[in-house]
Amino acid sequence: MNSAQGQPAARAHVSSFPGVAVVAESYPPVLGGAEADTQRVFGVLQQRGYPVRVLTCGGNPMPPQGQWVDTVGIPVEILTSGRVGRLQQMLCAWRIAIQLLARRKEFEIVFVSMTGLHLFASLLMGRLLGKRIFVKIHGSTVIPALAGSLLGRVELHWMRHWAERVMVLNEEMVQEALAQDIPRETICYMPNPIDVDEFRPAAKEQRQQLRQRFGFGVDTPVLLYVGRLSPEKGVDWLLQSFARARSRCGNCMLALLGDGPIRAQLEARARELGLSAEAARFLGRVPADDVPQYLQAADAFALVSPNEGFSCALAEAMAVGLPAVVSAIPANVQLVRDGVHGYTAPAGDVDATADAIARLMEDATQRRSMGEAARALVETNFSTHQVIRQYEALFQRPAG
Repeated sequence: MNSAQGQPAARAHVSSFPGVAVVAESYPPVLGGAEADTQRVFGVLQQRGYPVRVLTCGGNPMPPQGQWVDTVGIPVEILTSGRVGRLQQMLCAWRIAIQLLARRKEFEIVFVSMTGLHLFASLLMGRLLGKRIFVKIHGSTVIPALAGSLLGRVELHWMRHWAERVMVLNEEMVQEALAQDIPRETICYMPNPIDVDEFRPAAKEQRQQLRQRFGFGVDTPVLLYVGRLSPEKGVDWLLQSFARARSRCGNCMLALLGDGPIRAQLEARARELGLSAEAARFLGRVPADDVPQYLQAADAFALVSPNEGFSCALAEAMAVGLPAVVSAIPANVQLVRDGVHGYTAPAGDVDATADAIARLMEDATQRRSMGEAARALVETNFSTHQVIRQYEALFQRPAG
């Protein structure tokens, strides 16, 4: 077995829990909310005794094609040397079908993350093998988009009739699924879990040390963004809003953690807006283990994208105790109540977002109270323990 990250091979054992074949087009170390959610959920379920195996396409930054054990101990079948392009997707889908057939005695459940040719293959082979099928959709607009292609319409038809549950992340997605005639009893709200032990507020001394390490000024309020630097994330809106807010909040700083295809464009845009390299700091991509520490060092969080499913980055920031300025879209307002956990503003409304940023940056007392409320909300509703209980309730119930 290829143990590319130093993990020991998982030992086979007899389990009283149903085995799960997890099918995903991409998987960590590929970065993304869907990928992180899949690994987090099934890493915990495997620890609790569920036999789990992931079937996924390959390609950079994943290890070479073949058998592998990931960083949390899940056995993974990497089925292609790449995942970009129709030919690679078709090859991956074919190999998924073959693996499901070959390993049919190892699992009772087929769990599919997101849509594409891998979903087509999994639905068809899962049905032929008489397995229980669960599908999780990780983004708003994904379900209605299926109706725009023949492949998507077939997948919709099969999900209506063959999926035991179609899991979604917010009320908007529930309505999208209903509009595509997926039965209400099949639709299941299933948020992404947050590790509230890893993502937790820092003690005062630790926080001071982290701010010094990251070069954040002692008296400089820091607004943090964590995510891809890509057009769909609305980072240009964030830069414009922060530039306007800074005339009110003085020496406040915007720190952007992540990388992406428009980083250079956004750096140039920041300078056009009069934001120095110190006022708008592009920190780039950092190891995943460092992300909680950057959150602990910050004062507030920002996410102003026009479309999300369930933002793990936002929920993780709230778990650390950060108030947030967010776009008022369904995925965000299920987490942030305006005036309680932070502030909301219409997506793309630069003036309203600037006002929200300025109000938050100007008032340290309000930031603390909102951050405490944010932490309490995530602990109560979105902790790993709470979400895994929902998965187990579904997986252990009788089929049908």
